[in-house]
Amino acid sequence: MSPPSRIDQVIPAIIEHDAVSNHTFEAQRLLREMGFDSEIYARIIGPGCDGRVRPLDELPGRSGLRADEHWLLYQCSIGSPAAEVFARHPGVKLLDYHNITPAELVERWLPPLGEEARLGRAQLRALAPLVAHAFADSAFNAGELRAAGFASVEVAPVLIEAGNLEAAPDPVRLSRLEAQRRGGGCDWLFVGQVAPHKAQHDVVRAFACYRAAYDPSARLHLVGREMGRAYRDALERFVVDLGLAEAVELPGAVPTSVLAAYYEAADVFVCCSEHEGFSVPVVEAMHRGLPVVAYAAGALPETLGDAGVLLGSKAPCVVAAAVHEVLSRPGARDALVSIGAARAAAYGLDAARRAFRSTIETALSRA
Repeated sequence: MSPPSRIDQVIPAIIEHDAVSNHTFEAQRLLREMGFDSEIYARIIGPGCDGRVRPLDELPGRSGLRADEHWLLYQCSIGSPAAEVFARHPGVKLLDYHNITPAELVERWLPPLGEEARLGRAQLRALAPLVAHAFADSAFNAGELRAAGFASVEVAPVLIEAGNLEAAPDPVRLSRLEAQRRGGGCDWLFVGQVAPHKAQHDVVRAFACYRAAYDPSARLHLVGREMGRAYRDALERFVVDLGLAEAVELPGAVPTSVLAAYYEAADVFVCCSEHEGFSVPVVEAMHRGLPVVAYAAGALPETLGDAGVLLGSKAPCVVAAAVHEVLSRPGARDALVSIGAARAAAYGLDAARRAFRSTIETALSRA
């Protein structure tokens, strides 16, 4: 089989400030650098992506190229009709798996998302015999691919948006955050979609315990776009009921420079997520010099390694005590920051680019 002239990507939805979307844009750049024609086709194109992405219904079916000359790479993270378009296409198929959140973690608050998650898991099993080669963000995700029936699987970390790692902090937001710090108290940070499986409510519970036991002036920043209003509204009510309205901020999705300001001003990154297939924000936090305290769910033990504090329980008192230990014990924070910097470097863009190229070369050799 001769090498393909095109490797196009298919993705259910693409939006700004999203880890899978950022990964897809970087993958396109790498595919083009490797000499392939490459476009991105999406069923849903979010604001800010116009002109960079084509509608899925424009994907060429039989464009004068033989099937082995036109390959497709599917970015899989949710159920979507896009998977059916991918499955029907005659070209050689690759799949990049970012994990699908278990439906039971989201369906109570977001019934449509639960349905999409169940669909995605079913589609994953259906795609297994059609895909020539698959790769996943983590060994945890690769295990799910093998369990779904994929025969040829590799691990290649997420291609993290360079700006998220290197962008300078927004001076206006950083100035505001630093002014708050001058009043005393430490700053907790969590970055992720405001959604039930990310468990911001558990971070809030632990934060309330921390303020009561250790630092009554502490602040919490929960940065990320909302996935539906029901969970966010309940989270805001929960914050008010605990008397934390002045101490907890939910700024929503923010530009890269503003996100950098939150990382710069924080003292600790705290994650209580129920499920993670990799966790880009944890890598960003380590790169930005933040110690990480996290509940050991999904791929987090793999991503974090020994560079942070992994907890087997996210009981509020356990999380609060762990954060207090990190921030108060002499040398503890500095040691975690040093180990975290080395860990983050292993997931740096250069290393991830090499891994991505390697997976494409492996697919080419096997084809």
